[in-house]
Amino acid sequence: MPVQLLASKLLLPRRIVVFALAGLLIFYHATTIYHFYADVGISGHSAFENVQPLLRIVIIISLSLVILGVRSALWGMWAGISALILTQYWAHFGLQTVDFTEGRSGFSYLRGFIFPTILTLIVPTRPERQIS
Repeated sequence: MPVQLLASKLLLPRRIVVFALAGLLIFYHATTIYHFYADVGISGHSAFENVQPLLRIVIIISLSLVILGVRSALWGMWAGISALILTQYWAHFGLQTVDFTEGRSGFSYLRGFIFPTILTLIVPTRPERQIS
């Protein structure tokens, strides 16, 4: 079976998986933002705690663009997720007093890299042009 034919057969399943994973992450980050502000509002949190929802918005926007086929949006996704995980480590090992760090291992934040890695590996690339 020619490689080009195999790649075209796998394109639809790859796009479905990208849509499902990115949609799941968008839903997770949107509900996290909602629950974060539903209790107290913006004024009830510290400046440090208000940074994380902004990073989640960056992640939501970049994942939406990934669903729409903008491959370069993966850079924004990685920047947002890396920054979010760094703020979680800052809270975990720093002097921040936030609830989400209690009872968690320092390795637990690395789970945030699993879905972005899968997305990066399966986002379809543009087919290369053949010179005839």
